[in-house]
Amino acid sequence: MPATETPTATGAASETPTATETTTATETTSGTGTGTPTATGTATETPTATGTATATTSGTATAPETTSGTATTTAPGRASTASAPGPVGFACQSFAALSLDPPLVLFCVTRTSHTWPLIAAAGCFAVNVLAEHQQDVSVVFGSRGGDRFSAVDWHPAPSGAPVIEGALTWVDCTVEAVHPAGDHHVVIGRVTALGDAADDRPLLFHRGRYTVTEPVPDILSALMPWPRPDDWL
Repeated sequence: MPATETPTATGAASETPTATETTTATETTSGTGTGTPTATGTATETPTATGTATATTSGTATAPETTSGTATTTAPGRASTASAPGPVGFACQSFAALSLDPPLVLFCVTRTSHTWPLIAAAGCFAVNVLAEHQQDVSVVFGSRGGDRFSAVDWHPAPSGAPVIEGALTWVDCTVEAVHPAGDHHVVIGRVTALGDAADDRPLLFHRGRYTVTEPVPDILSALMPWPRPDDWL
């Protein structure tokens, strides 16, 4: 289970890596309800339950030997005002695949997160798995305050949640369920669309710094299979 939330390299508050090797992704969502995304996208090989994303809501203390990926969670929003903010997102390192039938994923967010209530209100979100060259994106979404989306290029997913340009891949979801878990919420999302996987390596976080690793296709295909869209959606 993730530790307490503290800003990390990706998002308002970023989650630090857990004791397993993960890849990060950015979860995005809008502060308002949106229509349910249609099931679109192509099957892509993406990080499994252990990966980091740029949309981290909070940061957790990481063990010296921990390796994690980076990802961001984003959500759509209406006009950017104090009462109705624009797109929101945070760096999320607790992101994982959960089920193939139905297609479900999960992420964990601290109960004190300022971003989570807006994602919950929107009812949908997108997880952006960051590529090795997106360290700056991870830093932005892991920091507190400021307009995170002013520093990145993005386009809307079918749900309206921001998809960050250059991300390794993205997963569009609706909020399926929320479960309390100590000082965090475990948020389960139903996958409605998938992005193509770029021919790139994921951004990783290890021993207090960003890093990358060389993939080993035979091992990855055996230990980290990712279903085709026809099988998953």
